[in-house]
Amino acid sequence: MATILFLHAHPDDECLISGGTIAKYAAAGHRLVLITATDGQHGERPADIATPAELLARRRDELAASCKILGVSRYEWLGYADSGMTGWPQNDADGAFIRSDVDEAAARLVRIIKEEQQGTDQFVLVTYDWHGNYGHPDHVHVHKVGPRAAQLADVKNLFEVTLNRDFFAEQFEWSKANGGDNDFDPREPADDGNPMGEPEATITHHIDVSAHVDAKRRAIAAHASQFSDTGFATELSDEAFQRAFGTEWFIRVGAPAPSRVASLLDA
Repeated sequence: MATILFLHAHPDDECLISGGTIAKYAAAGHRLVLITATDGQHGERPADIATPAELLARRRDELAASCKILGVSRYEWLGYADSGMTGWPQNDADGAFIRSDVDEAAARLVRIIKEEQQGTDQFVLVTYDWHGNYGHPDHVHVHKVGPRAAQLADVKNLFEVTLNRDFFAEQFEWSKANGGDNDFDPREPADDGNPMGEPEATITHHIDVSAHVDAKRRAIAAHASQFSDTGFATELSDEAFQRAFGTEWFIRVGAPAPSRVASLLDA
């Protein structure tokens, strides 16, 4: 059996862009490990949460619930604070993830990687594409820290989770043509000024997670405090959710693209 370790930036990222893949491989008997770089303290704070400390506690509980739904065997916090979006003053705060030294943060991850490499038939590390899917500073820093940890720990199987920009552009056009009121065009500039995700031509792996969208949807719903980020998904019809979330996309570092490899465990 394989061990697949996902490095994500915040609690709720694990289910939104990779929850189906996590559930799929967990159901097949593989060991799934989740490392969350930050505590998510700058996420949405609902009216029933009075203090930042209460929000952190709620988000930890929500992450634990999501991990249980998806079948994660181990989840850890890398120990950094949420940095906020581009230009936020929180980016300059002590302890913010984006202020961390890449080698120091990678060393924290390497300690966990080395533990998980022991006794497994195959080890896979998953980080983010070059701009973290939509340019969030913490996501971009994950892209720096993850590959450095892979280098230090001699990880051979390194993947970047991404979003298929061409696919979502097609869905956007389909929605408009069928009376949808979605105004999010993935081709428009995101947080860093670049379009969302990556074009089809750069993507190496298409993972069919259609059999696991129920687990993905329930994991997304577990992050109820972050309704502004997750509510759109939980409110979709079953058909629309399957259409939007039935495939997840990855780039294998060093592999030729485009391709449509259907497994993270292919040689």
